[in-house]
Amino acid sequence: MERKLIAIDLDGTTLNAASQISPKTKAVLTKARESGHYVSIVTGRPNRISADIYDELQLDSPMINFNGSLGHVPHHHWRDEYQYTFNKEIALDLLAHRQELGINMIAAEGKNLFLAVRDQPVEVGFFPSVLQSNQILNQKTLLENPTSLTIAIDRSHQEHLLSYLNLNFGDEIDAAPWGGPNSVVELGAKGVQKATGVEVLAHHFHVERKNIIAFGDEHNDSAMIDYAGWGVAMQNATTPIKNLAQDVTTLDNDHDGLANYLENYLKLAE
Repeated sequence: MERKLIAIDLDGTTLNAASQISPKTKAVLTKARESGHYVSIVTGRPNRISADIYDELQLDSPMINFNGSLGHVPHHHWRDEYQYTFNKEIALDLLAHRQELGINMIAAEGKNLFLAVRDQPVEVGFFPSVLQSNQILNQKTLLENPTSLTIAIDRSHQEHLLSYLNLNFGDEIDAAPWGGPNSVVELGAKGVQKATGVEVLAHHFHVERKNIIAFGDEHNDSAMIDYAGWGVAMQNATTPIKNLAQDVTTLDNDHDGLANYLENYLKLAE
């Protein structure tokens, strides 16, 4: 079998509902690498809360964060490292208009950037419950262009925010609402998606598109699923992702769906 590039989303895919990697998943991904295949994390998560998973899997490949906007090798210099950013004035504009837009929290992030402001209690698990003084987002602290803006907003204001962003900054950024229970909108540089990072990985490993396998479950995986030669939706994936993918796992992310599929697809149990 030709070497495959296996691009794995984290939440809802590689991780179970408790945001953990099962022993089975870890073992199968390790065996895939030992068999000569490449495994890379391609996630919407920032690097600050995915590097521990990367380390747990003992990977040495580049990792893609922020839905394709950051490509890097944790703990090492990588000559092909990249980071897409957008104008910090967009963040400052939203900061100034956050009350009228119904925004409860804004977080500006990058590889080495985390700043946030929270006006209302917000339960979004990716963010610290207490902000340190040097983590407060304002005009004085935001000195570089961010890679990502994450905005928690009252659901009744979400459509208005999306219209505001499209009208004022539609040529510079893409705005994507999260799936799930949280009313959250994420901003990234225009036209950058997970497929952007997967293409970089494919060039890095000299793997043709037909030999890329991508696993995902949510809307932010759609470009990656579509770009891959073999896109696989999780059993727990949204209907649009299942319709886009070439195949669907028999089991969900709580029952080693990715691991069982990959073990059979790559014939790792033989």
